[in-house]
Amino acid sequence: MVIEESIIKSFGGKLKEYNASESIFSEKSNANYYYQIVEGEVKLNNYNEDGKETIQTILKKGQSIGESLLFLDKAYPVNAIAITACKVLRLPKSKFFQILTKFPENQFKIINSLSDSMYFKYAMGQIFSTKNPATKLRVLMDYLKSSEKDLSAFSFQVPLTRQQMASLTGLRVETTIRALKMMEKENIVKIQNRKIFY
Repeated sequence: MVIEESIIKSFGGKLKEYNASESIFSEKSNANYYYQIVEGEVKLNNYNEDGKETIQTILKKGQSIGESLLFLDKAYPVNAIAITACKVLRLPKSKFFQILTKFPENQFKIINSLSDSMYFKYAMGQIFSTKNPATKLRVLMDYLKSSEKDLSAFSFQVPLTRQQMASLTGLRVETTIRALKMMEKENIVKIQNRKIFY
């Protein structure tokens, strides 16, 4: 949890519900609110001129959405779309800054959240320097597994669909599926009941 829900609500934060595939905010819209996920999953994405989706990241319960833009006073460079049915706390930007002033311990939580986002971007930056699909997928799975306590082989169930893995790495779904099958033969991943273990 980034900021305690009770604090957000006490400053006028409202719980909003979104259906799967519903937009929370759109690219080029103004960053006027702080958003924090209470339930569900959200993806930050873009579409290229051909309509191909690139997923920038996937966020889950307790994470905030696009908070870095509140400090820059710039429009969103991404869309935020509900992957599943979601409940999201929404707080006006001015109230968000009041919380940070009145409860300075939340400043550290926000810095930690922003640092994790930057770490993800740095880790994922390696993906674009290689053409090998298996290497791209390993970088993604290494990042996802890095916050787990058990780092032993096959202890981590990848919480993404093959489509999401493809969108996060810039691969085609077919290429992702082929690469995962090859990685299974090489004993890098295990696939059981269509679930991927790394």
